Amino acid sequence: MLKVSDRAILMPESPIRKLVPIAQRAENSGIHIHYLNIGQPDIPSPKKAMDSIRNHDIKTLSYAPSNGFESYRDKLSQYYFKKNIQLLPEDIIVTAGGSEALAFAINCACDPGDEVIIPEPYYANYLGFAVATGVNVIPIRCSINEDFALPASEIISSLITENTKAIVLCNPGNPTGRLYNDQELEQIRSISLKHNLYIISDEVYREFTYDGKEHTSILTLKGMDQHGILIDSVSKRYSLCGARIGLIASKNENFMAAAMKFAQARLSPPTLAQIVSEAALDTEDRYFKEVKTEYEKRRNFMVDRLNGIPGVKCPKPSGAFYCIAELPIDDSDKFCQWILKEFNYKGETIMMAPGTGFYSDGRLGLNQVRLAYVLDIDHLNRAMDCLEIGLKQYGYK
Repeated sequence: MLKVSDRAILMPESPIRKLVPIAQRAENSGIHIHYLNIGQPDIPSPKKAMDSIRNHDIKTLSYAPSNGFESYRDKLSQYYFKKNIQLLPEDIIVTAGGSEALAFAINCACDPGDEVIIPEPYYANYLGFAVATGVNVIPIRCSINEDFALPASEIISSLITENTKAIVLCNPGNPTGRLYNDQELEQIRSISLKHNLYIISDEVYREFTYDGKEHTSILTLKGMDQHGILIDSVSKRYSLCGARIGLIASKNENFMAAAMKFAQARLSPPTLAQIVSEAALDTEDRYFKEVKTEYEKRRNFMVDRLNGIPGVKCPKPSGAFYCIAELPIDDSDKFCQWILKEFNYKGETIMMAPGTGFYSDGRLGLNQVRLAYVLDIDHLNRAMDCLEIGLKQYGYK
């Protein structure tokens, strides 16, 4: 039998998607699934974005420039200036989703055998991108008991070796919903400058912050021109996940020149999706106010329901639309499969992402799941009913 590469064997499964076949079998048997495993918003995409497809008279769907359409990068620059992020069009490379931007960033920052430091629990695909490039992930352990706040600078610094090349942040966080405060960002900034490290900052959830809190971009901090690498995407901001348009941006010319080689190697970002994404930038501010208000209501409802279930603990996130919940179970992979395969309540059940996939050491997530509050409150309520009754039937561990 032909052997696949060791790299392919080491490539982790997605905790967000690996249970899809089980969910599909349940659906085929007539069970309604509440999908809280994946960050797929049910909020309608902006009308201006969708009209750009309907009204565009395209004769030939041609390649785009490798760094993306200039008109789109120019409008992105204007958007960032409004956020006090000083990026010119030439500082931006458009990518096929934020995922490609992250892959570019790790490839440009690291060689095989190098290390990146990431607060844990972290977005599962960070590990996948690292494995694909032969890079080692060193986790910064963050605790649910402390709302996943960063530990002291000394603890983070103790993880740095001669092989460390970058710190990867997700702010606001996926899977935790953590919005890093000014003190935490200053910690990371100081460590980056002291040890000469890149900060790869995934800010795709920038617009989704709650309780009056504001997001601070890594690129607005002093001294970050050479160190700060911004990752962004339209997927969540405009409910355009299927567009697969993201970007990588930095004031570091050498870094961006290196990223451009990867951009050229994959030819170009999607042409039609850039047209949609460019039109989305004309979306009125009230769209985000309405969306934030809706997500805040959903967050409050779901977190209150979760904490009302015996044995469940869930800190209230300050951003994004995810939370990590601690359940009275001993194996989240088994439980998430069981509730799809063997349980339903009134013909419905719930799909969650097992917490094990968000840690370097899966034992740390054995009693945790990630939930995305991307459904309306009626569906969230029915999903929480399924979880509460499912836990009773499963038996508290």
